[in-house]
Amino acid sequence: MSETIAPETGHTDKKPAARSNEGSKKYIGQVSDTRSGHSFDVARLEAYLHEMIPGYCGPLTVKQFDGGQSNPTYLLVTPTAKYVLRRKPAGVLLKSAHAVDREFRVIKALSQIEDFPVPEALVLCEDDSVIGSMFYVMRHVQGRVFWDCQMPDLSRDERAAVFDSANATLAKLHSVDYTAIGLGDFGRPGNYFERQIARWSQQYEMSKTEDIAEIDKLMAWLPSAVPVGDGLSTIIHGDFSFHNLLIHPVEPRVVAIVDWELSTIGHPFGDLMYHAMEWYRPPGCDTRGTLNGADLNALGIPTLQQYIDCYCERTGFTFSGNIDFYRAFNLFRVAAILQGVAHRSLSGNAAASNASEMAALIKPLARAAWQYAREGGAS
Repeated sequence: MSETIAPETGHTDKKPAARSNEGSKKYIGQVSDTRSGHSFDVARLEAYLHEMIPGYCGPLTVKQFDGGQSNPTYLLVTPTAKYVLRRKPAGVLLKSAHAVDREFRVIKALSQIEDFPVPEALVLCEDDSVIGSMFYVMRHVQGRVFWDCQMPDLSRDERAAVFDSANATLAKLHSVDYTAIGLGDFGRPGNYFERQIARWSQQYEMSKTEDIAEIDKLMAWLPSAVPVGDGLSTIIHGDFSFHNLLIHPVEPRVVAIVDWELSTIGHPFGDLMYHAMEWYRPPGCDTRGTLNGADLNALGIPTLQQYIDCYCERTGFTFSGNIDFYRAFNLFRVAAILQGVAHRSLSGNAAASNASEMAALIKPLARAAWQYAREGGAS
């Protein structure tokens, strides 16, 4: 039996968040019994939590979320509280991937900022003997997740308010003085796009399962197209999308950002234009749908240019660079990430049950990325 739960939060949501995309419900927002290969000694975990979390009171029930393509995520339920556990997966892992300790560190640091929407980070366990791999535990935050970016269950005004809250939340993140909260060494400032292209090209090559001509062309073109002025640096989330934003149970505002695995110090426009994929993502390439071709005025959603302008007003930044570079870069990045998912699926240690289906999206994403690259001057 599975139960619909907002991912990484433990909030039961009886109404599906994406009625227009019924197939997506099996990919996110469900918990069920721990899957084969992902189980651990619950009694040992409970003893650890008794020792490390003040006020912890069992007995403990553990369920596993079916969302999340990288780090297995579990709902921990006790009679008095709910928690969420994120762990490294088992098996041989790519270097620098699945860094749950970095997730914990950035959440802990950002919680110092008044009213910043992150879950409370409770404990990081680096002792593999407890459940078999490094993990951390955070407190459950009640909220809604809107998987379909068109948010069909909301009114026009509610939808507009959710988008505005997401914009304000991203702007607030990028306005944080990261050195002041102890994250001065969380990443290397400057040359973000250059480093990201190199990183994802390398990880793609390490997890490649077949040759894709468009990926090869992108890896050759992207380094030459990095925008001038790649030195602006802020904390970036790395996967800032509506599926990682928890919206208040009844109000149209962000109450928590989750899944910080890809966070680092980097260029804020990388984050902004990744989030902007909601507007330019090709149809059929993602179960989250797209705003590409939608009647934005009828939906109450701003155009991408309006959204960027609003973000710039809030941050004081001036948007610059070839917009097609950002589009191509982010679609390439997603394709490379999904290639890692495909590789783990073949190895038998994918975190989500639909990993093989997600792998089928790699080629369409690569083709769309290369089309944007051509529109941006590639040949």
